[in-house]
Amino acid sequence: MRYRKLGKTGLMASEIGFGGEWLARHDEDEAVELVRYAGERGINIIDCWMADPKSREIIGRGMKGNREKWIVQGHVGSTWQNGQYVRTRDMKYVPGAFDDILERMQTDYIDLGMIHYVDALDDWNVCMNTDFIRYVRKLHESGVIRHVGLSTHNPRIAKTATLSGVVDMILFSINPAFDMKPATEDVNRMFDGYDAPLAGIDPERAEFYRLAEENEVGVTVMKGFFGGRILDAATSPFGVAFTPTQCLHYALTRPGVCSVMCGFDSKEQIDQAVHYEEADDDEKDYASVIANAPLHSYSGVCTYCGHCRPCPKNIDIAMVNKFYDLASHQPSVPESVRSHYELLGQTASSCVQCRACEKRCPFGVKVADRMKKTAELFGR
Repeated sequence: MRYRKLGKTGLMASEIGFGGEWLARHDEDEAVELVRYAGERGINIIDCWMADPKSREIIGRGMKGNREKWIVQGHVGSTWQNGQYVRTRDMKYVPGAFDDILERMQTDYIDLGMIHYVDALDDWNVCMNTDFIRYVRKLHESGVIRHVGLSTHNPRIAKTATLSGVVDMILFSINPAFDMKPATEDVNRMFDGYDAPLAGIDPERAEFYRLAEENEVGVTVMKGFFGGRILDAATSPFGVAFTPTQCLHYALTRPGVCSVMCGFDSKEQIDQAVHYEEADDDEKDYASVIANAPLHSYSGVCTYCGHCRPCPKNIDIAMVNKFYDLASHQPSVPESVRSHYELLGQTASSCVQCRACEKRCPFGVKVADRMKKTAELFGR
């Protein structure tokens, strides 16, 4: 298992995470064993947005004896009322629901205290201007929450949160299909009636990734498999199926992304997800799927897929392109981006303009031209 730094939190999270949403539909002992097995396979980050007592108790039992090895995303504003999940900012319910997380998970702290599920600007304003945020800050100041996070499906909210200084990390919905749709305050209707070809990454989503990387706001991923829809050609917006490994690789190649939360029903599914860590380039290749999809019109934009390799000068072309995209829209190159770029060793100035990479690019990117622009931008 590989681990990545989760932004400014400094926490090192496994690339494959555990989304606990499906735990409640299993026998409790069986589900506890799934959590333990995930830990044995190197997974160390788990998300619990669920308010139901069973899910929380399963995770608590699964972590027992190894709590310090786990990074927990626990959500503030996810409540259990009259036997049902209710998202709320009402302080009549919020503190008790959060105390319930601590009690049922048998812990006295939560690593990542998530402001739960903010998709609308009005809701963001409520969260930031009422006793809700004062409660979150109190938890943070007391150490009950180690770091403040937020979950959203809306790139506009993600950008606003990133620039607010309030959060250290964001749980965001990322998959190849979502990335090509504009912002919405109702994620459940994002693909209602879709029939037009998907055409490149939405600019607001690309901007959010850039801002997250630049501001060291770590990103964890939900909906990486689009609820399974993207894994089936009959339901995929592209008209073709992706594999779990391809979806994982797509999410993990976005700037700022640290870990993908996967829902698991069995040990076999955990093994399949963890297999990503040893998968070869052909297994990870999402770019060919996108480029050859019937419901797609996408060209000229680098997706950081790595098809351009190998380079005769050993340039990591995908990473050079990523740093160019992160820096090119700024008044000056951010020092953090410059530092990462210079650590690559072979930079854009090493390019000999052979253009072999362009023949391999599924999207027709003019790589050699971008290398020239990158060398000029960074001065090397």
